[in-house]
Parts: sequence; C-alpha cells; structure tokens
Amino acid sequence: MEAVSAGLDGAMRQAFARDGVLVLRGFYDVEREILPIQRAIHEIIGLVAQRHGVALARGDFRPECFDAGYERLVAHDRRLGGEVYDLVKQIPAFLRLVAAEKSEALLKQLRNTDLAGIGGASYGIRIDRPHEEQFRSHWHQEFIFQPQSVDGIVLWSPLRALTPELGPVVVCRGSHRDGIRRCSKSGAGAAKAGAYRIGIVDDEQVAAGYEQVAPLTRPGDLIVLDFLVIHQSGFNVSSEARWSMQSRFFNFRDDYGMRLGWKPSISAGAEVEALFQEYFVKEGDS
Repeated sequence: MEAVSAGLDGAMRQAFARDGVLVLRGFYDVEREILPIQRAIHEIIGLVAQRHGVALARGDFRPECFDAGYERLVAHDRRLGGEVYDLVKQIPAFLRLVAAEKSEALLKQLRNTDLAGIGGASYGIRIDRPHEEQFRSHWHQEFIFQPQSVDGIVLWSPLRALTPELGPVVVCRGSHRDGIRRCSKSGAGAAKAGAYRIGIVDDEQVAAGYEQVAPLTRPGDLIVLDFLVIHQSGFNVSSEARWSMQSRFFNFRDDYGMRLGWKPSISAGAEVEALFQEYFVKEGDS
C-alpha cells in the first residue's frame, strides 16, 4: 500500500526543525472537512439550549457564525458552556479529521518514523471566550503534558478566522532546541485549576529570550508545533469566542517515550510530576 503524503518538501521540514513551528495553509478542505464540524457545533448548541429551556434567536446555520447562541447559553448558566465543550469533541467529522491519514503522515515525515500514535485524551476543540483568563494556557511545552514521545507534534487549526483581537497562539520560535524546561505550580497559573496550574519557571523571562510569532490563520489552515517548543494561548480581547481544534501525534519509536511507557496525557491521569521529578520545582525551592 502506497504511503500517504503530507505534502511536505525539504524546505518545510528544515524550517520545522529550525523553528519548531510550521504553518500549512489550506491543509484541510473547508467544504468537505471543516464545514461539517461547524454545522454540527451549531446543532449541538441548539440542542443544549433546547434541553435546558434556553430560548435562542439565531437564524439558520452560516459558517461565519456557526457558534451563534453560545454566549447566550453561557450567560444563562456557565455550566452549559462546559456541556457544549464536552459534546463537540464527540463529533464524528472532527474525529475523522483527528485520525486523517494526511495528519498521521505529518508525524511520520517530520520525525522520519513508520509508526505514529495519537495520544490518549490528547485531542479536542477549545473554546476560548472573550476576556476569560481561567482556562487560558500560559507558556508551556507540550511534552510535559503529553509524555508519549519527546518528538511529538501538536496540530492546531482554527474554526474561526483569527484576528489579533481573537488572540492567536503565540510561539517562541526555536525554543524547542533548548530542551525541556523546569516547571512549577507557583508561577502564572498558580490560581488556576488542574493542568492550567503548571507552567515554566520564570516563564515570561524565558519567553522574552526568543522571537515570538503569532500566525493569523483561517479555517482549513494548520499550525504544527514541536512538543518542546514554548507556546501559549493568546489573549482574546474580541467579542467572540476563539474556537480551535487540537490533536497530538507521537512517535512510538522514540526512546524517551518508550522509557516512560508512552503515558497518556495529564488530562487522562498521567502523574507528570512523578514522571518528570527532575524538572519540577516545588514551592519554596529555587
């Protein structure tokens, strides 16, 4: 059987190795792969509203406002936003996109391997609401949260066209080449919950040492991130939610991941502080 190509040339692979980030314009077919996801989100919002007796005046589906009514739901009850968040990651069209052969081919071609994996509980659709800081991801490296292979990749794709006000993902170009950074729960995320508490020690100072890029992308575009590149969610100062899809691929043949036992993500129960004791700084330590 002929291998599926991700359409990468040598210059793209070199750029990714150098920068730790690669932007692929039009990687997904908007009509065939993105539109069904947007349409399903629109229907799910309507069904959640119906289930809880919330009246929504939003008209027919249109791609540019596929999430019409979502803010009204959240205003009625913040928990309903969480219900939508849990449901949209179960959309078949989204799961087909996660497991697409061309997405798998990206990992294989960028990491020169024949055996790719999708991290357990490593994919979903983020909904970053305007001016909401509690669930914004601050500076971090993916590998600490996804300990399957040190040479894994994040696939990040927007469902809404990104503007500076919506807060595109911010990447410290080339930071992956400096290895794994020390982490703690006493930095910028100290007041947050769960995985959002964990951040890089002296994160702002560390990030300031690199060129920071924040690519503006549209539905169909894809940003590929190295598992060690330092990045964070942008600040959404617009009037709309920033919707984006994430999935993570790893290399089964990576020695580090094999030594750890290809653990699932932190959201699936991986005890990352125990796995990475040498990188975690406890409160009060320097």
